Amino acid sequence: MSMAGTGPSNAMISAMSDLWRLRPPGPDNILAHPAFERLREACRDGYPNAGKKGPAFALSTALRSLGLPCGLQRQTAHLALPIEEAAKGLDAAMQATHAKRIHLLPLDLAADLPSIAFGPAKVGRFTADELRSLVDETRMKRLHPRQDFDAERFSEFQWLIVEETVALEQEPEARAIPMLFMDLSWDLGQIEPHKGRFPGAVEDALFFLLLAPWESWSTMAEVDWRGFRVPWVYTVDNDIFVRLNAPPSPDTLSWEPRIYDDGYGGTIEDERPVELHIEDSVVAELPVWDQSRWDIVEQAKQSVLFETPITHFLVRAFLVDGIDEFLAHITTIEAALGLRADYQKGFRVAPDRHKRLNASRKMRGRVAGLLGDRCYADQYEQLFDVRSAFLHGRTMLAISTQQRVMARSLARQIVEALLFATQAGSIVSREHFLDGRLDKGMTKV
Repeated sequence: MSMAGTGPSNAMISAMSDLWRLRPPGPDNILAHPAFERLREACRDGYPNAGKKGPAFALSTALRSLGLPCGLQRQTAHLALPIEEAAKGLDAAMQATHAKRIHLLPLDLAADLPSIAFGPAKVGRFTADELRSLVDETRMKRLHPRQDFDAERFSEFQWLIVEETVALEQEPEARAIPMLFMDLSWDLGQIEPHKGRFPGAVEDALFFLLLAPWESWSTMAEVDWRGFRVPWVYTVDNDIFVRLNAPPSPDTLSWEPRIYDDGYGGTIEDERPVELHIEDSVVAELPVWDQSRWDIVEQAKQSVLFETPITHFLVRAFLVDGIDEFLAHITTIEAALGLRADYQKGFRVAPDRHKRLNASRKMRGRVAGLLGDRCYADQYEQLFDVRSAFLHGRTMLAISTQQRVMARSLARQIVEALLFATQAGSIVSREHFLDGRLDKGMTKV
């Protein structure tokens, strides 16, 4: 957390010293203890962002994060910080203007991938000690003494680690219990259309990784074209007013039995992570997804070509299964190359050179024009017909592995082509660019 100041006040140190002398298990309601109330007042009077009354639940969480002795179990009593160090930690937290969040994503089912780093993220293997450091295991044990973070087993998997810095614009109490500070006049049931399943920084990193040709690297497409799965995200916020969630279990990931000879005529039964096999070429090709390519992608996403929810649907297709995956890939293509004017004449830009073409033919033309070959337009037409059969209740067969992978590949290639197009020169408008691709494509279809 970023900070500036001269250190904790005498009032803060005095109140915390009294709290540190409390013997376990402490008072039934520490928020009502005189020393806690004095500490709350010291925070209120000494820091401009403490709130009108000073922090309460947030302060309790912070004290436990710092190792308040009466809040620790017998097995974690040694984790209490010395009072001087704890006071400095609380003072720094009260003055912080920014906090760091570390998002840990296990790459379940991933084979052995080369380590890469891009933007705020890195992919690779981490030792048990490195994982313990990332999750702030000491703080975790203070807050969740009965739940263990099994770093040894987790270290057998590969991880995507994403870091982000966030501004602390609310008072500590609002950060600790945001529900108590919600504006209840809002429509609490409303849907935020651009909100993803995971934090934005995580979905940005996933989008970048999904630009890699995983469907081409996969040797078991009938099982899954993906090179990995992300069952959950565990976030560590270094804002001590925010309570850490309970640690996840490695049992949520995919394991398989392993039986081997112990060298003395016996056998040992163990387990190991399940892996989706991929081509050996990934070792040489994946490192291309590095910082320089991240910069290109981030710049391209600012273009008018990405003002539609392209990234949203490409990530959705990765996170969901079955027909929802297939539809999300088709929707990625429609978000990339479709225009409102395709269906509403009032939004067409004059002169309208393609007024005799229906929306489907326009999409075919743009696909062919963007990717440079009629075969891609034929692929789109085939996939769109499958999509329409499902949505309109027509009789249809199961979607084959070949069609499933084709949808993923076509969506990825179209997104990649748009990224490269932003590097080729200035783009006047999305409509002008897509009309140009349609002109080019109509000579092919």
